[in-house]
Amino acid sequence: MRNSTPRLLTLATAAALGVLTAFAQPASAQESQATYRDIEQTLGSVPSFFRQLPETAIAGAWAEMKAFQLNPKTQLNGKTKELIGLAVAAQIPCQYCIYFHTAAAKANGATDEEIKETVAMAAVVRHWSTVLNGMQVDLGGFKRETDTVLGSAAEKAKAASRSQ
Repeated sequence: MRNSTPRLLTLATAAALGVLTAFAQPASAQESQATYRDIEQTLGSVPSFFRQLPETAIAGAWAEMKAFQLNPKTQLNGKTKELIGLAVAAQIPCQYCIYFHTAAAKANGATDEEIKETVAMAAVVRHWSTVLNGMQVDLGGFKRETDTVLGSAAEKAKAASRSQ
């Protein structure tokens, strides 16, 4: 019996990243054409990057984007989603994604200062990730210290609001 662990890990990683959702159910040529029409109706045109996907994947990829990223009824508003997209894009790095998420964040009301803070926050997280991982800081100890610091901050905030 061969070891299937690497394949399972790959599938689990892909699923965690949402990659499988775009390719879960291959689409027929008819469904692909219907998807392209829906993209055009929703966006006003079909950006060429959509046509770079295999036709069997377009329906799933569009369904994921439309149901989550473009959906105004999720828990995160459009500006927040696009700022998160920008932060991730800045760290991958992906020049296409940076351009898109910056423009989309602005279209959703983000200010230039919010764009700057988003990218700066991504840099801060990357910096501390490098330090913590590179120095092999004990994760359990880090969690305990974080909980203590955040607990103290919450208590100070409560005390401050009571004194006002």
